[in-house]
Amino acid sequence: MNITIVILNWNGKSLLEAFLPSVIKYSAGHDIYVVDNASSDNSIDYIKNNHPKVKTIEFTENYGYTGAYNRAVKEIETDIFCFLNSDVAVTKNWLNPIIECFEKQTNTVIIQPKILDQKDANKFEYAGAGGGFIDRLGYPYCRGRIFNSIEDDNGQYDDTKDIFWASGACFFVRSKVFNLLGGFDADFLVHMEEIDLCWRAYNRGFNIKYVGNSTVLHVGGATLNASNPIKTYFNFRNSLYTLTKNAKGAILFLIVLRLILDGIAGIHFLIQGKPKHTWAIIKAHGSFYTKLPELIYFRRINTQKKTYSSVNSIVWNYFVLKISKFSKLNNH
Repeated sequence: MNITIVILNWNGKSLLEAFLPSVIKYSAGHDIYVVDNASSDNSIDYIKNNHPKVKTIEFTENYGYTGAYNRAVKEIETDIFCFLNSDVAVTKNWLNPIIECFEKQTNTVIIQPKILDQKDANKFEYAGAGGGFIDRLGYPYCRGRIFNSIEDDNGQYDDTKDIFWASGACFFVRSKVFNLLGGFDADFLVHMEEIDLCWRAYNRGFNIKYVGNSTVLHVGGATLNASNPIKTYFNFRNSLYTLTKNAKGAILFLIVLRLILDGIAGIHFLIQGKPKHTWAIIKAHGSFYTKLPELIYFRRINTQKKTYSSVNSIVWNYFVLKISKFSKLNNH
């Protein structure tokens, strides 16, 4: 089984210098591509001069995360794509457990490894941690990370387990299924596109897995830091996109609940003295309502929706019940 590692780059020469060597060292026998989103920092020259075996795909404009990957895969033939962030360091033997899982479980189409914090390898990393889940209102959370509460890695998630979504920081997907699903939704641009893709795969009856004996280390926030209102905008908007497209049940009722909860989040940002983030949430909802007819049309023509087991509201569990560890949640 062939895995092709595809790394997206935009002015990330310093990240490539820091992390690409580990990918090359521990991925022998598998192709590595760097997809460049019109960088201006000589990233491609660095690769060609220092790592000539790494293949490159160069774009003359920036297509974002979704657009660039969707275009790049058209030029690559492989069994499995590994979409890997440029700020990820991989570890020895990281690919073998992934390959073994794909070979043994033919209905598993997407896999995520354990993701630890590159700055502190004793902790899980925000983007994915020990595998992703989502509540009934479309708010994501992870084994090892609920909102900003991040667990230490004590081996509690060294297992192989069905999850609901896999992190885009290190995202393995069967190429045939990626193409069957039409790739990432290009309208997302960045953030939560991997959750949308996993949800669409889940609704088709496929499985998503976490493989805990494969480990990578992620810096996180190298492209958009959590303090950036643009990140807030995409997170809230794309969460609403994902929920509307894929959730089973009375979607208008769920949207109303989200409007209320997102409004509370906006007020919370104001209290914290972060009005730009409040405005980002308002803009996210404005963009969402403009897009709503198209999203409703998508859900109507994609009717294969499944019920999934999840907590009703991770917001309630975390902020009201004060549950900050995955193991303390009900329904898991």
